[in-house]
Amino acid sequence: MAVEKILDDLLENDLSCAPHVAARLAFELSEDPRTILAVAARLDAAQRHGLSALPSPLPMVPSVEALFAQLELDDRDREVLVAVSLRLDDRLDPLVDFAGRSAAELTRGPLGALLDIHAGRVRLADPRLAIWLRATTASAAAASVHARLSRLFDERGERVDADWHGARAAMHGEPVTADELTRIARAHSEAGLSERAFHLAAEAAAHSSGVERDEATLVAGVAAIAAGYAVEAARRLGSLFPNGAELYRLQGLGGWLVAEAHLRGGVPEVDMSAVQPRVDDAEHWYSWARSTAFAAMLCAERGDRRGMRSWLEALRTSSARVDADQDLRDPVIALAWLVMGDGEIDHVRGAGPLTGGMLRALQAALDGDVDRGLSLLAAGDSPVGGGVDPFVAGFELSPLIAAYRAVVEVLLLMWRGDIGAARDRMMRAAIELPVAVPFAGLGVVIARRLDLAVLGRLGPIARALTAALPAPLRIDQLVDRGIEAFLSGHSAEAAACMRLWRDRGAPQPTLSVPGLEEAIVVTHGASWTPRRIEPPEIALAQRLRVQITSCSDDEWRVERPLVVAAARTLTSPFSRGRVEAMIGTKSLIKGDLELGREHLSMARNLLEVSGATAWARAISVRLERVERADGVSVLGDPLSACRRVWESMLTARELEVAMLAVGGASNRDIADSLHVSVRTVEVHLGRVFAKLEVRTRVELTVLAHRIGQFI
Repeated sequence: MAVEKILDDLLENDLSCAPHVAARLAFELSEDPRTILAVAARLDAAQRHGLSALPSPLPMVPSVEALFAQLELDDRDREVLVAVSLRLDDRLDPLVDFAGRSAAELTRGPLGALLDIHAGRVRLADPRLAIWLRATTASAAAASVHARLSRLFDERGERVDADWHGARAAMHGEPVTADELTRIARAHSEAGLSERAFHLAAEAAAHSSGVERDEATLVAGVAAIAAGYAVEAARRLGSLFPNGAELYRLQGLGGWLVAEAHLRGGVPEVDMSAVQPRVDDAEHWYSWARSTAFAAMLCAERGDRRGMRSWLEALRTSSARVDADQDLRDPVIALAWLVMGDGEIDHVRGAGPLTGGMLRALQAALDGDVDRGLSLLAAGDSPVGGGVDPFVAGFELSPLIAAYRAVVEVLLLMWRGDIGAARDRMMRAAIELPVAVPFAGLGVVIARRLDLAVLGRLGPIARALTAALPAPLRIDQLVDRGIEAFLSGHSAEAAACMRLWRDRGAPQPTLSVPGLEEAIVVTHGASWTPRRIEPPEIALAQRLRVQITSCSDDEWRVERPLVVAAARTLTSPFSRGRVEAMIGTKSLIKGDLELGREHLSMARNLLEVSGATAWARAISVRLERVERADGVSVLGDPLSACRRVWESMLTARELEVAMLAVGGASNRDIADSLHVSVRTVEVHLGRVFAKLEVRTRVELTVLAHRIGQFI
């Protein structure tokens, strides 16, 4: 993928860009690496990370200037090219009317090599020409082109285009009609054209005052957050407080909270009494209800139970005043509690993309029907499956809402075990949408885990997403390091990472992200009992992994058939593959090479089917060890894994005695080394034998080397 190579180059030059920003630069700069680096160097960090809009046009750089230095155009041809670069869309008919030439004449003439005309559409053959044209065209000349386009669209009866070009022309010398720009911006925002809406409303706000400016500022701010521009949204919507018009403050509060929560890593403390409506007006109170809904959801995403409860209480009070209990209150409460981690909620049917399709999809998955959840999401993306969502009314088609839905779709694909498909979907979403914003950065965690599962390392998109996160919104990376080490065969390093992670409070998303449990189970066994939201099958797989690691030899002889039977009920090839791998490893440690080989081979096949290439590769390495098990020693310290496994089973002194015994030391040597009596050593060894279910030093040593060979 060209974008991945571009992201690598940007990261190497300390110019990290969010993937969707890099994709935009690649498109507008014809994927020219030198020009992309030069333009990125002229952007600030917020622009590169997708937190502020890119400048329009992009800055002129020497490579673009040199590219068109020899281009000579007469005034008429230049006006046609400028018109192409300024228009809202790429339809051919209006340009033909503007140029006074047919498509065939345009193609045969001097502009033929500069224009790409196909299927009723026209655009610049090289997008970099737009930068050169805008930089070398005087503002008066650009205003003249806007004025001509305005008249042309007016004659065609296309009011939006006519008004927009008319407003752009007016801004170069006549008083601007801010209300027209704001009206057009609202229309574009509702159509999902958030970036264009932001630029229009920002221009309106810059050329207006009073209530008119407040409205334009509101539209610019909410369009900014709908596009993922958190810095822009926080600045513009924050300017409405405390003196902006009350209605626009209330309508902008939710967007401001989304922006600030993303930038700060937590939901800002707000004095509700200071910002709630001061007048008894239904529109004001409904706007306040929506803002409280946003705040509650943001708290839920960040695990802030106290804050969520407080905002939900405000939602209940305000929605009751405007009769919005069924349409707004109930679906938002259900979604917030689900995201917080309470799977035992009543099923509520909302409407639209979030409290409708997304909520129902998650509920279906948590009921055990992931396929139905994916179908519900797909239905919501169809032309007849959308609808108005009272929670995010007016922004159903925005990039931010699309990012939420994409993250949930990827999560469900992971739960189903389609790791390769999930990664492909995540990569596509990342280069199109602000996927780092939803669910407090869950999309970044998912991108990283999918890269590890497929590649065994972090790819450029995952690294770029991580680098683009605001500093306060940090995600814990110890688990990822542990998984990478585990998959590359460095189990001791993986265990060390997981111990550190546990010491830090085991931070993790509430919505279960597969791929982290394996290293935890290897390290801590049954002691790990997280509270997560996940389908029953994911929970079953986790219980089986704990059961496998916690069984004694006697228990395993009884439990193994039950575990094998339960594993066969897992429909996810990824979940079952990992359980089969653990059954195989347990069998190897117990000395049953044939049974171990059988389960590991099954695990490898399942993991390959799931698309988890790195996991399958790790199992292949383990199978190769089995084939070499007839007396061939393993590389490295064969007892390091043994020490790690026994740490959770023996006391510190018992572990010391056991490791010295495995190393060949006599009881007298052990006693001298530890400064204890021989009788004390014998007592410790007796306890070790009992706990590990061996009878002699020889059996203890054989067990230790099996663990070192196959873990």
